[in-house]
Amino acid sequence: MKYKARHLEQRVLSAAKVFKVVLILGARQVGKSTLLRHLYSSAESFLFDSILDPYKAKHDPDLFLDLHPAPLVLDEVQFVPALLSAIKRRVDQNSKPGQYLLTGSQNLNVLKTVSETMTGRVALVHMEGMTLLERAGLGDHDSWLNRYLNLPDQFIQSRPSFIPDLPSLPEVIWRGSLPQAFDFSKNELSSFFSSYIQTYVERDLRLVEKIEDLHRFGEFLALLSALSAHEINYTQLGREIGVTPQTSKRWLFALGASYQWREILPLHNNTIKRISEKRKGFLTDSGIACHLLRIHSPEDLALHPSLGALFETWIVNHIHQLFSTCSHTPGVYHWRTHSGAEIDLILELNGTYFPIEIKCSRNLSSHDLRSFKAFREAHPNKKTGPNLIIYAGEESYLLDRETMVLSWKAL
Repeated sequence: MKYKARHLEQRVLSAAKVFKVVLILGARQVGKSTLLRHLYSSAESFLFDSILDPYKAKHDPDLFLDLHPAPLVLDEVQFVPALLSAIKRRVDQNSKPGQYLLTGSQNLNVLKTVSETMTGRVALVHMEGMTLLERAGLGDHDSWLNRYLNLPDQFIQSRPSFIPDLPSLPEVIWRGSLPQAFDFSKNELSSFFSSYIQTYVERDLRLVEKIEDLHRFGEFLALLSALSAHEINYTQLGREIGVTPQTSKRWLFALGASYQWREILPLHNNTIKRISEKRKGFLTDSGIACHLLRIHSPEDLALHPSLGALFETWIVNHIHQLFSTCSHTPGVYHWRTHSGAEIDLILELNGTYFPIEIKCSRNLSSHDLRSFKAFREAHPNKKTGPNLIIYAGEESYLLDRETMVLSWKAL
């Protein structure tokens, strides 16, 4: 696959001008090492493994650094924690920025070691899957999300441009956002996802959480794919496959630590007691979710009963991917009352709350404004930005004077 510009390029380059070490965190195969090798093509690059140690970096990290002077690109550094201590000693003796460019795909292990060894010396950058803009070769363009959060009045009067040459919506969801998934034919893609789950997810997770029954864990992953975009019930998760709620919590934590699962907190208002307090959970790639649900083609997805939940999963992940285009990352929440009023996403930036509804529908009406009204009535003292509905239709337009309807094609 030909390299395509990523939103994070300037952020990484800017960080490397100030910090001695830059660490990019994110799931396997989202493009971390490809990005660094593109930006630092003249630097030596090494990929580490959980078992093998061909470079002797685990055995003698100081000798490894002696043999390979900075700048260095070092992939999957969670497998060589001793190397981070050796890097700390080096950068403490050299004030030059941008000496070591690192990647890691296990949040828990990497951050624990980094916090213990290189506080104040390292810039942390989080990388997600590929956005539609990046996929179209427009990774250097501004995003609608940045305009929505920072210039809401101008945004709601605009008509965001469609991204050119997109496949159908079912195919976009079915393929997901891992860059390598775009290289495979429809018949080959299932093998790619099977290999991804076996080689990366199961192997890496066993380093975070001791999982002895891989068959049962596979059932757990399949259950999560069916429950993506739903509120989390740990007791239900455990009961469905015969494990305890504590085990299901540990497994979810391990999935989150390796960036395969995200959870969105409920928005609380202490004066209103009827707000749901459950988190919503999402697999971080809709393509993997489709694979686990045994949805074998975009055509099958178009008729599948989980299409709505998978559309929401893809949109939520896509919005998180677009955070890399924003100067500041917003807070992310969902909101639901026991009476049924619900907002799928609420982004909070600088004290303003931006409510977003996600509708897997091609036709909308004033009926779709009810939850926005309920949210504003429940939170009269909160500063609220324009309403936004992201839907499966073809056109972007104003539904009323404070509600933008945004086509998925403009994301």
